[in-house]
Amino acid sequence: MESIRETQKNRETQKKYGSRSMITAIIIGFCLILSGYASVGKGLILGTLFSVINFVLIGEILPFTLGYSKRKTFLISFGFIIIRFLIMAVPLVLAVKFENFNLFAVIPGLLMIQLVIFADHLFRKLSSNRRTIKKA
Repeated sequence: MESIRETQKNRETQKKYGSRSMITAIIIGFCLILSGYASVGKGLILGTLFSVINFVLIGEILPFTLGYSKRKTFLISFGFIIIRFLIMAVPLVLAVKFENFNLFAVIPGLLMIQLVIFADHLFRKLSSNRRTIKKA
């Protein structure tokens, strides 16, 4: 029963940050495309898409590593890391190969989940500090 709750909680977290990341990338990318920087906007969206896929895979793969011997856990984890790196390499290769995607925009896209998580925690910290100051 506990694992079902944990799985639901993981999926809610994935949905929350994945949605925020994609919405942010689409809005910024759309503005860039309208501004005449189509390859930059497309690169940002492409990188973010693969960042979200990677983030979801992390959450889905984690339960597979539980309950095995250290050696088997290591091999499973290592295999999934290789798969995740290959997935993260796809937008980089596409950006290098095709001019439709800007390489320097794909890279921040690949980091979009981390940026959104950081911004969320920073916002929560700042808003809790403001509440503490107002109470004092």
